[in-house]
Amino acid sequence: MSKAREAALDLVEVAPTSEPPVCRIMDYGKWQYEQKRRIREAHKKNKHHTTTLKEIRLRPETDKHDLDIKLNHARQFLEKGHKVQFTMFFRGRQMLHRDRGYAIYENITELMQDLAKIERPSKMSGRRMTLLLVPK
Repeated sequence: MSKAREAALDLVEVAPTSEPPVCRIMDYGKWQYEQKRRIREAHKKNKHHTTTLKEIRLRPETDKHDLDIKLNHARQFLEKGHKVQFTMFFRGRQMLHRDRGYAIYENITELMQDLAKIERPSKMSGRRMTLLLVPK
């Protein structure tokens, strides 16, 4: 003969501030379990999205087609709500042609202006130049 678990009923005060206080007879452990389960289900359904910083690396000689591919990736990141940082590295004699880097960044901002705004404009620090875009 199997014994089923008997429900332990508790007297739970539901509304202590009302006059007279309201109490209910219920299985408090089961009620707590169901509340936690509802919260867990709500978290699963809710899309938690944290903005992260995505970096796209470039060089001053990056070809037009390669740049287009990188810009498509940046568009996808911005549509998902991420920040995008473009980083351009200069080596050796490329440092003489910083104006080429600024021109590429101007082109990028023009192409991305429908989807993003500039949070940090293009800036040179050491041998790298950075540009930070955030979604509108």
